Order: sequence, then structure tokens, then C-alpha cells
Amino acid sequence: MRTEVVRPDAKRMIEGLRDTGYEFNIAVADLIDNSIAADASIIDIDIEIDYAGNITLSVADNGNGMDYKTLLNGMKYGSPPRPDPRSLGKFGLGMKTASTAFCRRLSVTTRNTDNGDVYKAVWDLDHVAEVGEWELLIEDPQRWELEILDEISNGGSGTVVSWSKVDRLLKEYSDPGGVYAQRALDRQIEELQEHLEMVYQRFLDPADEREPHKIKIKLNGGQIRSWDPFCISESDLVASDDVRVGPQDSDEVIGTFQVKAYILPRREEFPNQDNMESAKISNENQGFYIYRENRLIHGPDWLGMYSKEPHGSLLRVEFSFSAVLDETLHIDIKKSKIILNETLYRWLKDEFLGPPRRAADIRYRKGQKKKEKESARGAHHSSNIGIGSQADGIPQAGVDVINEDTGEVKVTNPRGTLTIRIPITHPVLPDEVYIHPVDSIVDGLLWTPAIIDGHQGIELNTSHEFYRKIYLPNILEDRGSNINVQGIDSLLWALGVAELNAVVEATQDHFLDLRYEVSRTLRKLMDHLPEPPEPDLDE
Repeated sequence: MRTEVVRPDAKRMIEGLRDTGYEFNIAVADLIDNSIAADASIIDIDIEIDYAGNITLSVADNGNGMDYKTLLNGMKYGSPPRPDPRSLGKFGLGMKTASTAFCRRLSVTTRNTDNGDVYKAVWDLDHVAEVGEWELLIEDPQRWELEILDEISNGGSGTVVSWSKVDRLLKEYSDPGGVYAQRALDRQIEELQEHLEMVYQRFLDPADEREPHKIKIKLNGGQIRSWDPFCISESDLVASDDVRVGPQDSDEVIGTFQVKAYILPRREEFPNQDNMESAKISNENQGFYIYRENRLIHGPDWLGMYSKEPHGSLLRVEFSFSAVLDETLHIDIKKSKIILNETLYRWLKDEFLGPPRRAADIRYRKGQKKKEKESARGAHHSSNIGIGSQADGIPQAGVDVINEDTGEVKVTNPRGTLTIRIPITHPVLPDEVYIHPVDSIVDGLLWTPAIIDGHQGIELNTSHEFYRKIYLPNILEDRGSNINVQGIDSLLWALGVAELNAVVEATQDHFLDLRYEVSRTLRKLMDHLPEPPEPDLDE
């Protein structure tokens, strides 16, 4: 047997590794992982753009630093594994691939306290392409790199990772260093700040006992604060379990993960405005938050189990595991994704999440119904005015009230006279004498004929799914004057008037059955429609 060493083409390989799918926030977090793995307690990030549009980024730390040999190993693609399997750095590729996903020149300047020497190594993609070899540049540190290193480490050990020739962070601008480019970079920095607050929450929060290794992170001079997505001091822990994991069809136990479901308060239930805003309640922030070694690696999302809809916006699920489950959960190279086996996936979806999702839905809808009721107030004004302007010219049955308390009326129409029972009511708003929204109607009907301050009108059930999913979005879009709202109101009013004008003793129950069947069918048809947007009562 013969063997041959077949080396990859340096230029094609190093360029190809730029396309591993890193997002900017995840790439920067990968650099921070290395700092934490090096026992850093202070990490300083600086991101700048100059007048010509050149972007530079540096991540400096006061960690252990590296000697020359360790630096070379660290710069190697596929560097040796760290001694501690729990290390946030895992595959020996992160720093290199994360960096060159956005820049063409990656520099690492480092010093440890064993000898006090400072070393600098550089991956320059243009140099690799020119020479066609995996040539790592060994350079003398620049003055600014030494100044940053001295400042953060107080003359001791530490490391500075820097990016230059950044070519994949911003799109091309006609004025690369102008105001639009600066604004775009500012947005990236703001998003990075929020990402770091969430990802390293347990490392940043001095009071969080789950992670003993505490760090401080600065971004362009500002301190990064921890953000607790679960609002633990104010939320309800509604489900919790420690799950032992092993190979399928085996009793062997590899490790354990913890899963906890929290239901957040509704916005109006928070004790103050600051706490409410800090909770960041939205569709986007619901779902699983997955932690590996106390570092958020994925989420928030539902791992493909459910779509994000408003009724789930109060539910957030913590999923925490240690490095021993890396292989079982199929951690990817970016440490930003896990793949659950079928058994775990089904257990989480079908057994664990069922009760929390129902409880979160109930809490959401309790507040939602209040908001929807407020949204319905005055929303049918234009319909009432429009119908009122035409009502006198439309044939209507004669209706005489016999007993207002029981709803008994005498109806006289072209087919005769009969006594029936319908709601007899007075409107909340003065003009709601034709279309009168109410909280509910018996048997879940969408509408029912009614006598409202002596006028023939209808009661309209705002709790019906048709109202929630068809009416409400139109109301929110153009409050009180939307032509779609007026059109449906006119249709239902016409049906109510036609019923009184056509009903006889023999058909009275038939008309009731018709309204019941139509209401039930409409409710079923609404199942596949998305939840309406959440009403904003501040508008």
C-alpha cells in the first residue's frame, strides 16, 4: 500500500473557509470565548471606521496570554484541543474562521508572564494568495497594540486580537467613510451590544451563582450589562426538569440537561416601566434559550417545533447542558446550533411544553381581551353613521317591545305577526344603535339581531375568532373608518334586518340554527389564520 500526503490548496482553502456562515455577532462572541477560556476577567472591544471607510476591530483581554509555541498552535487551523473539555473554545477553528469571515488580515498580539516577551502572528489572506502557501506572518507589534496590551493587563499577561482589511461587514457606499456608513456601523455595534448582554449573561451578572467565572466586557468604552431573558424575579417558573441523556436504545447515561419554562408578566403587570422595557416582550424573544457551559449558544426560537406568534410571546424556555453532551446534541463549528434526536425533540414538544404553552396562552389572552375590548370601542362609528343615513329607506319589520327585561318583542312583517325573544339593550356609546359590539353572545354566535335604543340593529361578538382575526387587524390599520370594517358591518346588519323581516313561527329556530352554523364554521376557518397584531393602547 502506498500513501501520499495531499495538501489542500492554500489560497482556495483559506478563501473557502470565509464562507462558513458566521454572523458578525457570533463571530465576535467566538473571540470572547477564547478570552474566557484563557481565564480573562476583563475584555475590551473597540470597533472604528475612518474617513476612508476602513474598519478596524480589536478584542483585548487580560487572560493568560501565550508564549511563542502556544501562539503558533493557536493560529493553526485545527489547533490542538484545550486541556479542559468544558472550554468555550472547542474545535480550534473559531477564531480564524470567525475573523476571516469578515476581514482579510487577522493579527494576534500576546504576552504571558513566564518571560514577558510579546509576540505577534498574522494571517494575511492576500499574502497567502500571493505565495500559495500557509505562511503565517510573524511581525513586530505596533505601538498601539502594545499600548492596548499594557493598559488592559496592567503590564502583565494578555492578548489583543485585531481585524483589518475588513471587507465583509458593511455593504459598499458611494462615500465609504460617510455618514451612512457610520450609521450602518453604529447599528451593527448596537446589535452586538444586545447580543453580548444576552449571550454572556451568566458571566456578566455578579449575582448569578451558576457561573463562577465572572467577566467585565467593554464595547467602545461602554460597559456591557447582563440581560436576563427570563426576568426570574418577576416571572412564573411553570415547568422544570433534569433529563438524563444517553444513546438511543441504551440505559447508559452520558450527561444531564436542565430545562425550565418561564411565563413572563404581561406588560401592564410589571412593577415599573423600566422592568417592562427590560423584559423586551415581543414575538422575536419567545422560545428556547440554549446554554452550553453557561454561555448562550442558540436562540431564541422554537427549534422548528412551532412558529412565533403573539400568543406565545410570554413564554421563554431555558435549556442548559454541559460539554459532555456536545456529541449527543451535535454542536456545530460555530457553537451556535444544536440538533436534537427524535426522542428528545418529541419529549420536549409533546410532553414538556404542552402545559406551559397553554398557561402562557391563557395569560396572554387575558390581557389581549382587555386590549381588544378597548380597541373595539368606537371602532364601528363610521358603520353606525353610514347605516343610520340609509336605514329609513330600507324595508324593516315592525317591532314592539313587550318586556324589556326578558327581551320579548312582537314582530310584524309581510308574513304575519309573531312573538320572539331578542336582546333589548342600550349602547355604551351614543351612536352604537345599529352595530353594537359586546364581549360575548350566548352559544358563541358572531352576531344576533337586537333592538338597540329602539333601532333595529345587531350585537357583534368581539370574542369570536372572526372578530379577532378579521375585524381587529382592519381596525388597527385604520381605526374607525376602514372600508372593510364598514362592509362587514353592513352585511351583518342587513342579515339581522332580513331575519326580522322574514321570520315566521315555523322558521324562528331555523334562523337561530343558521347563525349558529355560520358562526361555528367561521370559527373553524379562522384556525389557519395568523394571530392579529397586538393592539397598542398608547397610540
